[in-house]
Amino acid sequence: MRLSNEIVMSESGERIGAAAPMMRALEAAMTFRIRGLPRDRFAHLFGLDVSALAEAGAERHIITSSESAPCRVTLDDAAPGETVLLLSYEHQPAGTPYRQAGPIFVREAPGAAFDARDCAPPALARRMLSVRCYDGAGAMIEADLVQGEDLPTLIARFWANPDVSYAHAHYARRGCFAAEILR
Repeated sequence: MRLSNEIVMSESGERIGAAAPMMRALEAAMTFRIRGLPRDRFAHLFGLDVSALAEAGAERHIITSSESAPCRVTLDDAAPGETVLLLSYEHQPAGTPYRQAGPIFVREAPGAAFDARDCAPPALARRMLSVRCYDGAGAMIEADLVQGEDLPTLIARFWANPDVSYAHAHYARRGCFAAEILR
């Protein structure tokens, strides 16, 4: 099937012809990766009593309603009855005016950190997001709002700007950091 003078699709859907390498490179440049925070970063807090957590600036909560506590490790919501830690986390450590820390939830129960390409994790997919893009020096250069299920389309638009090094998704309602988005 001919798409233009230079791009031809094989029957299997693979691009062939003179422009095929360029198109594959463009598609690769538009991919993104989202990873949950490493669980071991918070291991020193798991199992602490209330006063020790308070000294560390953290709190333990038992979840009472669904979709109310998005874990930043699994990038899915903790279920009612689960315990989570609420703590401040520095998600933008760049030495710029955009340096930021804010509240996050982390499940106490073991769970694998989310790690996937080109898809929005469950907790992000079901919420309105504020996505902020940064250059290599940590300065914010792009930002927009998006429904979570439409995140891949927005990221493709942002990645078209070669000055964007990485992005952060925040939950739009409360403004809390959700996840880092990498090229």
